[in-house]
Amino acid sequence: MAGLAPGGHSPVLTLSMMGVSALVIGSIINPLAGLVPLFGMGCLMAAVFMGYFWRDPDRPIPRTPGVLVSPADGHVMFLRRERATGRRPSKEEMDSGRCQSDPLTGDWYPEPLDDPLSMATEQRFEPVAEGEEAPTDVWRMAVFMSPLDVHVNRAPGAGRIERIEHRTGKGLRRGPFRPAYTKESEHNERVRSVHRLDNGHRIEITQISGALARTVVPYLYDEDTVRRGQRIGMIRLGSRVDLRVPAEAYISSIITAEDKHKEHPKGMHVMAGRSVVFESKQEEEE
Repeated sequence: MAGLAPGGHSPVLTLSMMGVSALVIGSIINPLAGLVPLFGMGCLMAAVFMGYFWRDPDRPIPRTPGVLVSPADGHVMFLRRERATGRRPSKEEMDSGRCQSDPLTGDWYPEPLDDPLSMATEQRFEPVAEGEEAPTDVWRMAVFMSPLDVHVNRAPGAGRIERIEHRTGKGLRRGPFRPAYTKESEHNERVRSVHRLDNGHRIEITQISGALARTVVPYLYDEDTVRRGQRIGMIRLGSRVDLRVPAEAYISSIITAEDKHKEHPKGMHVMAGRSVVFESKQEEEE
């Protein structure tokens, strides 16, 4: 059964077989006054829904040098210039007495790493005011995936995965699971991966769970190489994916929900692996 993401074949086939069997049995004996055919129709409708939910269509991947494609299907919530202002503390830093504790986001050491997109650990970012830009800033693009979007995520560019890590809320084994369209959802249970692109730049992809979408399934591992547009994972039932890239290396003209554009009130709808969301400044200059 082509066109389904890993894990989708079993529920679709099972529901289809149950539905067909119930319809055949109901047409022959029908001992329950039509309930058996009704059950069969319900199974077939569920199979159609599951097939739609697990769909994973092939897509043409842009070959333009220097571009990055969207990691997810959905509407672009925002595009912000940010700067790292802290990092997850080591045990020694926790004992130093300098750490800051937040009930929502956990513990932070008030000094960022030298590289804003380092693979070493998760960092805290804050928006940069206009006129205060610095070479270490990053762009963060957030894509909201509705239950109707394709749920498979793809690599924005070719390179190598330096690190994949799973994060939850402070003191939690699972969660939290806030609605993905809220600002606070960036600290939901999430899977963060840092990719070293072939051009030497690092990018960060964060697959974020939501109130309903509580399962993030990575397809790849540390040190795996990726192609632009390659499937890297799936978030079941929608949610959100954030992409951070170095602001000094990339530009974007994407329209977001925060722009309140008449033609795109929810932000532009982008497609994983197909829609170009960032372009290299170097390629632009050439």
